[in-house]
Amino acid sequence: MKTALILNGPNLNLLGTREPAVYGSQTLADVKALCVQACASHNLALDFRQSNHEGELIDWIHEAGRAQAAGTLAGVVLNAGAYTHTSIALHDAIKGAGVTLIELHISNVHAREAFRHHSYISPAARAVMAGFGVQGYALAIAGLAGL
Repeated sequence: MKTALILNGPNLNLLGTREPAVYGSQTLADVKALCVQACASHNLALDFRQSNHEGELIDWIHEAGRAQAAGTLAGVVLNAGAYTHTSIALHDAIKGAGVTLIELHISNVHAREAFRHHSYISPAARAVMAGFGVQGYALAIAGLAGL
């Protein structure tokens, strides 16, 4: 059984309390439970992580590339949070690791502030998903399963 690696970046630990009008009232624990169900329905194991530190996310992406090369990883779903709009290092890690990655946003970033319209992640991602709320995680897992 292959694994889906779900990576959550900065401030996603605040889900449920941070701007619920934008991000909803579900917590990161709720998102993990949703991912458990989605992975089970697609015969995938789940590895679910969150970090507020860019370097840790980069290390995990490198690890994911090795796991995918070994045949144990289906791919990565990355909600990089604000690092989406600032991190060339994450872009380089994705490309360098050669990992299949879906960029995920809970909100529709294109309907928000102008600085959120640019992504350094998108050019390195296999697909981009935005605006489906936390249900986007289940959709992204289904996408990984279908690749």
